[in-house]
Amino acid sequence: MLEGRLEDVKKRIETAAARAGRNSREITLLAVTKKFPAARIVEAYHLGLRDFGENYVQEFETKFPELAGLEGARFHLIGHLQSNKTRRAAELFQVIQTVDSAKLARRLDSEGKRLDVMLEVKLSHEESKAGTAPEELDEVVAAVRGCANLQLVGLMTMPPWTDEAEPSRPYFTQLRKLAEKYSLSQLSMGMSHDFEVAIEEGSTCVRVGTALFGPRVKG
Repeated sequence: MLEGRLEDVKKRIETAAARAGRNSREITLLAVTKKFPAARIVEAYHLGLRDFGENYVQEFETKFPELAGLEGARFHLIGHLQSNKTRRAAELFQVIQTVDSAKLARRLDSEGKRLDVMLEVKLSHEESKAGTAPEELDEVVAAVRGCANLQLVGLMTMPPWTDEAEPSRPYFTQLRKLAEKYSLSQLSMGMSHDFEVAIEEGSTCVRVGTALFGPRVKG
């Protein structure tokens, strides 16, 4: 089941990349595994996936002991990070995609581990969305670039939810322009329902869960 879904997602990525005149090898498929057991991560790893995204530090902490032997696997935190969880997050993850303040960046830096980080940018007006406002990016970019242990690699965003892909495009376009402004090469944008549009707009990392693993169990 997973193998077939993975092949389908890869074909969708390749088709979207070709349509945009891009090389699909430039695009990281980030398997979003929140609410799925460690066994599904291991299964995906053996099918060739190496990048996995989790939303919650505490949830991933329970899975981590079963994943220690997955050589070359990279784990990305893609959910909001509370400042009191920076130590454990630094221990568990190689990439933090949701840095949203200078304060949080400095807390992560103080943990003493080399980390790749992205800045989460809030481009919608939804109260539920986290992230740095575009007008505050100067300060946060400067703070991260001043941290010895943090490597700023790009930006990420989450547009307002919709069942359709096309309404996400303006948000993806805006994020790409912001990345260009700060000379950042990586863009984490696009999920199961809209990643083709994200790829057309320059995404280098698509966060795919449902299209790979099926619907999550509620609760």
